[in-house]
Amino acid sequence: MLMRPGRTVWRAARAERAALLVDMQAYFKAAKSAMLQAKHSIHLLGWSFDPDARFDPDDEGSGPAKDRIGAFLRHLACNNPDLDVRLLVWKSALPVAASQNFFPHRARRAFRNSPVQFRLDAALPLGACHHQKAIIIDDRVAFCGGGDIAPDRWDTPEHLDDDPRRTSRKQFDRYFDARHEVMTVFDGAPAQALGDLFRERWRRCTGHTLAPPALTQREIHGEEGDPWPQCVTPDFRNVHVGFARSQPAWRSHPEARESERLHLTSIAAAKTCIYMENQYFASPLIAEALAARLEEPDGPQVVLVSTQHSPSWFDQMTMDRTRLTFLQRLKDADEIGRRAKGKEGGGNLHAYCPLTKKGAIIIVHAKLTIIDDGLLRVGSANINNRSTGFDTECDVAIEAVDGPQGDETRGIIRRLRTNLLAHWLGVPAPAFDAALSRTAGRLAEAIALIDNRERPRMEPLNPEPIGPLATLIATYHLGDPTGPADSLRPWKRRQQLKLRLARAAEILEDAGLPTPVDELSEETV
Repeated sequence: MLMRPGRTVWRAARAERAALLVDMQAYFKAAKSAMLQAKHSIHLLGWSFDPDARFDPDDEGSGPAKDRIGAFLRHLACNNPDLDVRLLVWKSALPVAASQNFFPHRARRAFRNSPVQFRLDAALPLGACHHQKAIIIDDRVAFCGGGDIAPDRWDTPEHLDDDPRRTSRKQFDRYFDARHEVMTVFDGAPAQALGDLFRERWRRCTGHTLAPPALTQREIHGEEGDPWPQCVTPDFRNVHVGFARSQPAWRSHPEARESERLHLTSIAAAKTCIYMENQYFASPLIAEALAARLEEPDGPQVVLVSTQHSPSWFDQMTMDRTRLTFLQRLKDADEIGRRAKGKEGGGNLHAYCPLTKKGAIIIVHAKLTIIDDGLLRVGSANINNRSTGFDTECDVAIEAVDGPQGDETRGIIRRLRTNLLAHWLGVPAPAFDAALSRTAGRLAEAIALIDNRERPRMEPLNPEPIGPLATLIATYHLGDPTGPADSLRPWKRRQQLKLRLARAAEILEDAGLPTPVDELSEETV
């Protein structure tokens, strides 16, 4: 098992039901359905929260139940005195708040003089942010992943060009970029664990301790009520679910690095395929872990999906520049693996950026990893330095166990991966399955077989030469600290990265996995 409580995951438990929600249309619809059935509590964690976000831009109906999410939550809390509604959102820095139309101020106004408890969380080191995204209903059903509640997050799997539904109330003439998100929904003991995570964060922020919801015995045993979203058919039944966190050391609170450990151990354990969707690929630690596998003559195929370029100027200057060195490191490693195979062997590295039908960018905001067909991971953690130890993160992992039930889980993970790639390519899932069969299960070859149109939907993402300024940014990972020790001291960042690289071998040894090389390279440091 890759999920080891206290090591690679914080906690692990069995969920009776779990499902993957691809893109925010599905998530908003499911979250609304579950919250309408809440009896005891609705607790929300977010990096941002915009009360003006609409559940369904297609729904022009009236009434609080069909209104924007701020009015919706206020209506639920006012009409059910027993319902505890709380939102805990990062107290963002001024430039970030400005880029999000000052959502904290508007959220405060939306919930003023109502039972809804809205708090901004600044209980973390200077420069760090709370990045976990979750909704927990009655400690019985929970959502977790990479999506925040905001108008610019909504999109459909079709990622249509100039979709009039991707507009804000104040800017009907401006279309938001197409955006890809992935969320999970699950019930049972894992939902209760996520409720505990919320309560711990609430206590740390406010100093007040919350009790778990007082469920009746009939509710505990599933005999009364069921907040599972009625619009969602479970993908998994009776499945093993774990949580991998990132949390910086702050005051009396210790750091948590399960997210980093799970990345390293799962990459080292992969046999055939590592598939990753992420907003950023900037972590030298993950680059070295992937490079070590690419250097193997019989290593796994590595398939990466990310945005062609970041939508914000700051991220283009920082994360996009560092991604170029990340990809160059992997390309160099892949060349070593290619030569080890002989002239006939093909490379194992394949990086893509998805495009709309007209060739516009699709913002890949999802944070998803599938290792072979045995581990599915979805959450808030980016592949950068911040997400492994400076910001707070929470990822959900589903792992196949040995035996017939594990075989069923692996089949479901394969199907979900096929659905994701078919959605990128704009073809039915059976068409991609057929291509996968013709290419002996190799994803990149199947993508090439399908995507031979005049305007490809999956464009290669290649490293490019970088200038002196970009080299400086990438060398010191400006804007991307590893933790409190170098958050305000970028000149110490190289030293901290070397320490993390040296620690990687110990993590793999502790997990009972071989270290791919005697000494991890420091090229990307």
